[in-house]
Amino acid sequence: MSTEQPTDGPGRESRRSGPLVSAVRWMENLGDTGFAYLLLTPVFLILGAVALYPLLATFEMSLHADATGRVGEFVGFQNYVELFNGEKDVWLGGANFLPEGSWLSISNLLGSAVGVTLIFTIVSVFFETIIGFGQALILDQDFRGRRWVRVAIIIPWAVPIVIQGMIFYLMFRPGIGFATAPLADMGLLAAQNTLNDPASAMFIIIVADIWKTSAFMALLILAGLQSIDRSLYDVAKVAGASKWQQFRMITLPLILPTVGVAVLFRTVAAMRVYGVIDTVSSCQVVPSLSCMVVQTFSSPPRYATSATIAFVTAAIIGVAVSVIIVQQAREGI
Repeated sequence: MSTEQPTDGPGRESRRSGPLVSAVRWMENLGDTGFAYLLLTPVFLILGAVALYPLLATFEMSLHADATGRVGEFVGFQNYVELFNGEKDVWLGGANFLPEGSWLSISNLLGSAVGVTLIFTIVSVFFETIIGFGQALILDQDFRGRRWVRVAIIIPWAVPIVIQGMIFYLMFRPGIGFATAPLADMGLLAAQNTLNDPASAMFIIIVADIWKTSAFMALLILAGLQSIDRSLYDVAKVAGASKWQQFRMITLPLILPTVGVAVLFRTVAAMRVYGVIDTVSSCQVVPSLSCMVVQTFSSPPRYATSATIAFVTAAIIGVAVSVIIVQQAREGI
């Protein structure tokens, strides 16, 4: 007489079936790429909820007309057409959205939100990358007191934006600051009313951002430098390679992916600049895209116009990021 118990039968579910078992088997059959996307699914859902939906809502709001304290009737892409034609009233301290006249004129660029944002981003990110790279190369060396030097470099990055702005405001305010007179003698700043001169204020704001954010670039690049296998340098020394050859053939190719990521992060942050402008000078003197978004949203409130500028700003940032990513892909970074 058989004593085996049946595994299946009325009122009893097989342990080899069911939705949970089927899901586990489906995951086991996924390839590496499919499983990676599965793990990233929660991230995509969160990003869609906190990033994509507000972006779409902003775009939808930009398709309406301005009304007092609310969004008006649907007008399609009229706001975008007026914005790029210069017909939209987005005046901010004499500045417009796009430069009036030649884009090769610095005065025209400083008189527009797009020009100010592009100048600030290109100049600040360039010098932050160069200075941060140099700091990272120094910190990657073994010397006495290296730990304290690392702490000293990090301090500016840890300073809040408001305090950073007040430091440079006091440094360059005529009659109080000590930095205005020597730089004015060199022709770099206006001697009088320095913080209200667009070119001088832009110079000071860029210097303030470089002072604060070079440490961020240095930390990211230093992490990449320390991931390089040190035995490669030993082999290069045995082969008779000079320090420059070691840097050009080993350090630079292996560190480029890290530099690319650092540049990508800083470009996105620089194109959203607002706080350092508002604390050092003002948005009327140095109008960025973020300044223009805040101005049109608050006084008087023009929600549709503000949404239009905000969406265009997001699109410009997206294009800049895409260009950097494509360039890195072509170079194999």
